[in-house]
Amino acid sequence: MWTVAILLLMAVVVLLLVGTVIFLENRNPEKTVAWMIVLIVLPVVGFMLYLVFGRNARKSKLFHHKHIIDNQLKKMLREQTHRVTEEDVLHHGGETREQRLVRLLLNSAYSPLTTNNRVRVLTDGASKFEELFHALEQAEHHIHFEYYIFKEDEIGRDIQRLLIQKARRGVEVRVLLDGLGSRQISRDFLDDLSSGGVQVEYFFPVKFPFLTSRLNFRNHRKIVVIDGKVGFLGGMNIGDEYLSRKREIGFWRDTHLVLEGECVHRMQTIFLNDWYFITRQRIEDMRYYPELEAVGDQYTQIVASGPDSNWESIRQVFFTALATARNKVYIETPYFIPDESISMALKTAALSGLDVRLIVQGIPEYQLTYWASRSYFEELLQAGVKIYKYQKGILHAKVIMVDDEIGIVGSANMDIRSFQLNFEASALVYDRKFVERLAEDFQRDLLDSQLVEWESYRVRKLSDRFKESGARLLSPLL
Repeated sequence: MWTVAILLLMAVVVLLLVGTVIFLENRNPEKTVAWMIVLIVLPVVGFMLYLVFGRNARKSKLFHHKHIIDNQLKKMLREQTHRVTEEDVLHHGGETREQRLVRLLLNSAYSPLTTNNRVRVLTDGASKFEELFHALEQAEHHIHFEYYIFKEDEIGRDIQRLLIQKARRGVEVRVLLDGLGSRQISRDFLDDLSSGGVQVEYFFPVKFPFLTSRLNFRNHRKIVVIDGKVGFLGGMNIGDEYLSRKREIGFWRDTHLVLEGECVHRMQTIFLNDWYFITRQRIEDMRYYPELEAVGDQYTQIVASGPDSNWESIRQVFFTALATARNKVYIETPYFIPDESISMALKTAALSGLDVRLIVQGIPEYQLTYWASRSYFEELLQAGVKIYKYQKGILHAKVIMVDDEIGIVGSANMDIRSFQLNFEASALVYDRKFVERLAEDFQRDLLDSQLVEWESYRVRKLSDRFKESGARLLSPLL
């Protein structure tokens, strides 16, 4: 009897203490309410989950040293990158939306605007890996590889063999993999890379059962830099599913970019910053930032954000682009769980008469995110946003187009995790031809999508409403 009473008292004390800590952290109200509900309903399990996923107190200390190499590389980046003044952006007179975005990224993410660039869109795995293999084969000095997921399957082994081949020929090969996303790679696979001369490191490896809050901070970037001249960035990881080879998954629709020119130097900075943070290896040789020939004239900024940043730069970019749209906004995203600012920007644009269209997954990859996304449909549909559910397969592209003038492609989803917890990277390209190319894919995807009709959606089953509400309540914890 006394034992039970003591245990209950201890549980209440722990609940009050943890609840007080969460309350005093001054995090966003939705996340505070979600954690409090979990702690009340499942006090023991909720406490364990909070220890792993919820703590922010050590974030500034955890990433304190990550900014050291950032500041060192800024000087190098200034010397290598021609930064166009804000008044020169697209040669418009007066203050423009583009100038606001340029200034925003200069101040919040130290992302220079570069002009000598050529950026090409890759619509599927076949085109992405064909271009990637060709570029890897041409490497002469170094290959820098950073991925959330690297699988030990057919395409993974093909890349493994090529990386080893290049390393044995004297090319420096560095591979940085996320400790959670790539945790299933076997020790033999990694040993083969290492013995072949490839330097392999894990970003926050997951070591169960010693769970820490590091588990919640994932490197979701997909970056390749070759000789400081060619780069790859976008939504596709390394795995057979991205080539639509897995029957149980089916067709995979994604978007990736191959970039050449000055913007690749910014990608190099992102990689070397992450590499230093994990390895403490300083890589400062100017050979990693070579002089570049003229390759194109596409205005481009590369933005990186994550829990190490002072500002949520990618969310700020998304919001500013949406809020300043004049004619239309087209979005493709697999996981749509917006915060209040993004939701308000979309609804305001639609209510203002803009053509706002959103393509999301129609075939769910993950049930919880699928139902959480659907919980936002009602208010968006009422505002006039046209929502489409992709039906051909798994939609994984992360694309935003604004007014036929700005295209954004990268690893960031339009959800809370990408905005606050993940390390992400996206490219902003201020170029009409680039946006036209993205729009071609978008129009083709519309043909493979089902329009969500307001009249049928508002009479959906009560069980669906419960799923949506429950998933939305838990979405701040995803």
